Amino acid sequence: MFPKLFMIDTMLIVTGTIAYDHIMDFPGSFSDHILPDQLHKINLSFIVKTFAKRRGGTAGNVSYSLGLLSAPHLLFSVAGNDFPEYRKRFEELDIDLSQVSIDSSQPSSNGFAMTDKTNNQIWGYFYGASEGIEKLKLNAIAKSGDLVLIGPSGASGSMSMVRQCIDLKVDYMFDPGFILTQVSDEDLKLGVTHAKMVIGNDYEIELIKKRVPEFESLKKNKITITTLGEKGATIEENGETISIDPCKPSEVVDPTGAGDSWRSGFLARYEKGLSLLECGQLGSVVASFVLEKYGTQEHEFSKASLEERYRQTYNTVIHL
Repeated sequence: MFPKLFMIDTMLIVTGTIAYDHIMDFPGSFSDHILPDQLHKINLSFIVKTFAKRRGGTAGNVSYSLGLLSAPHLLFSVAGNDFPEYRKRFEELDIDLSQVSIDSSQPSSNGFAMTDKTNNQIWGYFYGASEGIEKLKLNAIAKSGDLVLIGPSGASGSMSMVRQCIDLKVDYMFDPGFILTQVSDEDLKLGVTHAKMVIGNDYEIELIKKRVPEFESLKKNKITITTLGEKGATIEENGETISIDPCKPSEVVDPTGAGDSWRSGFLARYEKGLSLLECGQLGSVVASFVLEKYGTQEHEFSKASLEERYRQTYNTVIHL
């Protein structure tokens, strides 16, 4: 087990979905089958070579890796009537599930991901029980000094958490991700304006910049994190840009969930007060373990293996 990382009066609260992912691999490239002059009538079928059902969801994925790191946190979400098979592994990791509400009338969220040979992905998503996230009351558990990860929970769920954090004056990391196709420009600006941190991949950050024209001025008083896949990540704060070199896995089996695990490593050290460089580097190392497995919560690591991979990648020692 890892040593506990957080001070007792500070809590990380992880919001977002709890889901089951249905992961499929397409051996070709999506781009080979999309005709630019026929985009108005796309009708495609892809024959996949592998399929698996795995535990997933943005909040579930982040929570799982935090559990591997023995980082205290609260998983604050809604699961469905199929949660018992999900619960067992989380209890083994001593993850606090006291704030997971159960909707017995329907299943948990279900995601359907198809990945091509160049790691491009197409997703479909059914929210299911996660539609109840917008009804959760953050004031029952959050206090000043806490940090809330606002993971994608549908536009209504995510924006409910944003508004509650603003009202309670609680810091939050805004991770709009999957809701960018749903959320209005006005709500997106609200989420960015009041966030302590904004995180997304390079495509998502560029889309936010396009939709929130004031983004460059708004980000001056916050931390902006851009994950770049195999190229690493950048962290911007107060006009300074920190480049995070990638940590290479032994092999890339499936990229699904790597971004969520990056967030876990970053947040586990951020609450400990480490530098943004060290936080980002640990995020990169944790993400490398996910890439080696088929699924978002199939990876495991020991304290020794994590420290050794960190040392090999960054030529320095981190004590966990």
